[in-house]
Amino acid sequence: MKKALLTLMLMLPMALLAQVSGSISGKMIDGENGEPLGFVTVAVTPEGATAPTAGCTSDDNGTFRIGDLKEGRYTVQFTFVGYLSDSRKVNITSSKSKIDLGRITLKSDKKMLKEVVVTEQRSQMSFEIDKRVFTVDQSIASTGGSASDVLVDIPSVEVDNEGVVSLRGSESVTIWINGKASGLTADNQGDILQQMPAGSIEKIEVITNPSAKHSPEGTAGIINIILKRDRKAGYYGSAQAGGDSKGGYNAGVNVNFSSGKFDAYGGLNYRNMKFDNEGTTTTEYVGEPYNSYQQQKSTGDHNPNNIFGRAGFTWRFTEKDEFYGNLMGMFGGGEHKNRITSESGAVNADGTFGNPNRRTDRRTSQEGTPRMYNVEMGYTHRWSDTHFIDLSVGHHEWTQKRDATYTQTTEILGDNPVTHKSYQFQDGENKNSNTEIKLDYEYKINENHRIEAGYKGDFSDDNSPVITYTDEAHTILDRGLYNKFRYKQQTHALYATYSGRIGKLGYQVGLRAEQWNVKTRSYGYAQEQSGEIPGFTSKDFFKLFPSAFLSYEISDGQEIQVNYTRRLRRPWGGQLNSFQNISDSTNISFGNPNLTPEYSNAYELNYLKSWKNHTLSISSYFRTTEDVIERISYSEGRVIYTTNENVASTQSAGLEIVGKNRLFKVLDLTTTLNFFYYKLDDFKYIINNQVITGEADENFSWNARMTASVMLPWSITMQLTGRYNAKRIVAQGHREPSYSLDLGLRKMFNKNWSISVNARDLLDSRGWHSVTKNDFFTRDSESSRGGRTFGITLTYSFGNMKAQMPKRKQQEIPSSGYEDMDGGMGEM
Repeated sequence: MKKALLTLMLMLPMALLAQVSGSISGKMIDGENGEPLGFVTVAVTPEGATAPTAGCTSDDNGTFRIGDLKEGRYTVQFTFVGYLSDSRKVNITSSKSKIDLGRITLKSDKKMLKEVVVTEQRSQMSFEIDKRVFTVDQSIASTGGSASDVLVDIPSVEVDNEGVVSLRGSESVTIWINGKASGLTADNQGDILQQMPAGSIEKIEVITNPSAKHSPEGTAGIINIILKRDRKAGYYGSAQAGGDSKGGYNAGVNVNFSSGKFDAYGGLNYRNMKFDNEGTTTTEYVGEPYNSYQQQKSTGDHNPNNIFGRAGFTWRFTEKDEFYGNLMGMFGGGEHKNRITSESGAVNADGTFGNPNRRTDRRTSQEGTPRMYNVEMGYTHRWSDTHFIDLSVGHHEWTQKRDATYTQTTEILGDNPVTHKSYQFQDGENKNSNTEIKLDYEYKINENHRIEAGYKGDFSDDNSPVITYTDEAHTILDRGLYNKFRYKQQTHALYATYSGRIGKLGYQVGLRAEQWNVKTRSYGYAQEQSGEIPGFTSKDFFKLFPSAFLSYEISDGQEIQVNYTRRLRRPWGGQLNSFQNISDSTNISFGNPNLTPEYSNAYELNYLKSWKNHTLSISSYFRTTEDVIERISYSEGRVIYTTNENVASTQSAGLEIVGKNRLFKVLDLTTTLNFFYYKLDDFKYIINNQVITGEADENFSWNARMTASVMLPWSITMQLTGRYNAKRIVAQGHREPSYSLDLGLRKMFNKNWSISVNARDLLDSRGWHSVTKNDFFTRDSESSRGGRTFGITLTYSFGNMKAQMPKRKQQEIPSSGYEDMDGGMGEM
């Protein structure tokens, strides 16, 4: 047996060397003027196959060459926008492996060139069996807005008052930029998304159950934001400017350039935002000898501004090698003011509130200066279009300096009233750095088999010192609020997936192994002054994350898929930092350095059916989660403290139905219904000698969303989006129902110009209403941010682009490997 194996291993390299390695070359010519024709798409399809297996585009001189072709018969197809397609039959043999087709002339498509009226609009959302792709240019309501505004428009995605993103009701979602983390963390995610201009985004991918190739971070899935980077021959770009009814304004320009061997892009945007917030909170405390209450009102004004820039290039220095680089940066400032007034007193025996015996007026003035940059360099070697290796190294830096001033006036009412005044100044600076190394290898062995493997290293460091003073000269320290926090994490991951297809059955199995180390350190004033600064607390983890996918193509345009993945949610820096947030002196929040990751097992069953003008997607999902991280609240006197704990286990199940319908060529309807069941097990936790209990709770909830796009006369498009979220259970309480409506209009004129007018939150109803309850208090809280806003944006497009060139796939999250084995479902 050993001899046979040895003989096989010795013969295999010789057999591989003996295989024919053929090539096809030629030169494309413009039939109108006889000049070389660049950027023609050349596709090679083996005899009997239904889809091309190799291809390229002709260079500036019209020449092309496709190598690494096996012996056999092929059809070579030549296509170019505005020209009639052509094809050639070739036969590669051992005696004739190098085929030169010479000059191939393409003739203009006169009929196509005469077309002057576009009768259908491009769809805002497309479907694949395991992900959805949202085209931002088609979202009129978010024109002139931010990335957060775009995410609000995506089915199953929510963005709350603090900028926290959730997917299918779970905040455990990972957000990437161009297929990578790009330094986004839960600490800075809200700030970056709020300040990233929507005009710089090409599309957003939502993938709810990624394979082992991708990070298991985020139990709900991954949202991948892909920034604009067209590869159209020549140069292309757009400039836009706009403003809104709140006094905000923005302006920006994006430019792309592509030639045969070199691509470059750049963009620069400025945003000055103005918005307000308001809210009310009523809290009833259980105590002796009587219950008490507190009623709060809050108002705020915010004026952040920033410059967001990005640039990049790709240099294809040989037919098989390319070098690329990308740079993204943001810097800005702004002022945030907030005021909280409150009254408190005793609850009467009949449950009514008595006269207040205490009033407070707390005002916050905060100035912030965020700074961020992300740089990436990479190299790709391609043996063929289906066999390549990609190495990239990225580094991210985020700095957020925040100076906050708190002034509070407290009145003790009664026969002998007393007034107290206090002052606090917090000097805080969050510094986060991250380095990411990725190596990806992919080899499509043949039409039915593909392997993928790779490595990812992630190294992050978070430093968040906060110093608090109690005098206006900033000389007297509040030692109780003196905090210095450091968080370091190293992650090493290896993955491998194997994809195959047997007839109409596709499959993929994968395994990802991750080892990570977390180090935290937090200390106060006394420890620093005594020199007894504690060392880092270190935790090591090693886990395996398998994934499995099966799909079956029932018929043309109809497919079913079942999959399983194991995922996790690591606690982030802010959840671990014991620093106390005192912006509201009666509601103080802080982190917990003892948190551990939560783990989930996720199952999905997906069905996709497409007709000519209709698409139906049905997804059922089930997820079990252990050591769930939840926000837990408890009271001490009149102050409520909120922190995070691994409290219990949860089970969730749901059914998501998405229908896309094109009616009468002018109406595009996208409807999403999401029904889900959530169960939270009971839990008990002891903190500060208080026993915090949570009873087991479960509920059925749902949400709905519909977007209608209508093409009107005179090149006007109208878009209307409505949303409704039913009541939902959370730890220690629930969230009340909510609804909202957005409207947008876009007018195209003079070919290169467009003007967009939109109204976000047209009914002025978008807000958050939650109820929290335990043995010690009941809190009812309502808040809103932004409110009804009208905006207008003017856009000018320019360029001399020719045909669309193939895009690099590294920015996108590919579908589960088997989807494109035989053409797959593709985008509808």
